[in-house]
Parts: sequence; C-alpha cells; structure tokens
Amino acid sequence: MTPLTDIGWQSVGSIPVHAGIGLRSVHQDEIIEQRPCIEWFEAHTENYFAAGGAQLEALHAIRQDYPIALHGVGLSLGSADPLNDAHLRATKKLIDRFEPGLISEHLCWSSIDGQYLNDLLPLPRSVESLRHVVEQIGQCQDVLGQRILIENVSSYLEFADAEMSECEFVANVADGADCDILLDVNNIYVNARNHQFDPFEYVDRMPAMRVAEIHLAGHRINHFEDQEILIDTHDAKVVDEVWGLYKYTVERLGPRPTLIEWDTNIPSLDLLIEEAAKAESILVAHR
Repeated sequence: MTPLTDIGWQSVGSIPVHAGIGLRSVHQDEIIEQRPCIEWFEAHTENYFAAGGAQLEALHAIRQDYPIALHGVGLSLGSADPLNDAHLRATKKLIDRFEPGLISEHLCWSSIDGQYLNDLLPLPRSVESLRHVVEQIGQCQDVLGQRILIENVSSYLEFADAEMSECEFVANVADGADCDILLDVNNIYVNARNHQFDPFEYVDRMPAMRVAEIHLAGHRINHFEDQEILIDTHDAKVVDEVWGLYKYTVERLGPRPTLIEWDTNIPSLDLLIEEAAKAESILVAHR
C-alpha cells in the first residue's frame, strides 16, 4: 500500500486534489447527459451491491468520464462481531470493477449479534476498543488489498470512561492500522459544540500525512431543555463556521480532495456545484 507521503499533490490515488460532490441517484441522468464541470464523485458503496440494474449501469457511464471514490456506511468496523465477509467480498468486487481512487468507511459500529442499526454509532475511546478496531481495519485492508480511509463520526453523548480524546483516538487508530483518515470537518464542528472542545486544536492534532480526504456537509441545531444540540443531517448548506474551520484545516494540513455531502432534501445539481466551487476556491488559494 502506497503511503500518502509518496503521492504527488496533483492527485491522491486517482482522485484529484479538487472539490467533488456526492453522487445521488436523482442527479445521475443529468450528469450522464450534460457532463457538468465536476472534478470527481463519491458513491455510497452499498448502493451498488446488486448484481446488475440501472444503478450499476449509471455508475459505469459516469466512471467513463470522472474519477470516483467509494464511501461505505455499513461495514461496522468497530463492532464486536467479526467483519461481514459477504459485505467485504461485494466491496472488493466493486473495487475491481470501477477502480475507485479512494475507499473509505466510518470509524464506528452499527451492528451487534448480526442485527444492524440505521446509525453510525461512536466507539468507546479505550485502549481495548482501539486494539479491536485496529485489528478489524487490518483484516479489511488485507481482503481489499489496499489501504482504506476511516472517517470521524458525529456524536451526541460522551462515554464517561473515555481514556483518550476523540482526536487522539482517530490518530491512534490510523497509526495502528496503517490506514488513512477521511476528515469530516462538519463532524468536528458538531462534536466540538456538543461536547465543548476546541475544533481548531482537534485539527492541529491530526497527522497531516494520514489525512487523504475531507468531507463538508450541513447540520441542524436542535433545542433540548436549555441546551443546543447540533445534529449532523447532511440536508443543508455548509455553515460559515464550518467554512472557517475548513479554511483553517487546509492551511494547517494542506489541500486535500474535498467532498460536499448532501443526503436528504437533496437540492439541484447546480446548488451542489456552487457549494463545491466554494471549497475549490479555498483549495486553489492554498495550493
């Protein structure tokens, strides 16, 4: 597996160091017909596990003109269950067929005893948990035959017995598993507000040579009693505070392929392109 330090700044894998957008089915036909000026797309891995059909055909057509990354949501790397062999095999099949530039998953758990939850749940930040997820990621990379990226997730409650900070946990997992990091800047901001830590210090403590991609998305503010709770919803524009943190991240770590995520209440393709253009302007300014 090629370390990030050996990869040129023009691309990471086959993903250019530019802004891209998440590929959603409502935009597929428009993308195929109009070939908009977007540098790359990221597709949710599990959406393409079928043996055939319109989804796979659309991804194949788009792949002819654009680099793509695969982003998984269901591998449940931190679960106490063994890794799902069928899920890994299906992912490997997609990798072999579409040759994505980056493959990523979430640093979380979402299943136990074979039962799956529709959520990305944070891991207890303990030495035991660290060792377990490092082993799981190692097994995953052995099956896929290449390095993956792990993404920091949003959270709304803290573990009382945490043995390390979130940024320490993420960095230690990447180092122990020899994987890279997909740094979700919106999730850093959401967690910083929810748990009262400094998001800029979080960025400062990220190992720059491990960060291979950045995510940006929108969130919502919910009110509970006398508290505000930020929810990572992926259904709105990136807020000014997250843009500011993103600018700091690029200044601190250097330009990275950056994705605009928007998963519900999906807007027009033009609006997503506008959001990507904001990220692109920051990347260009710090190239």
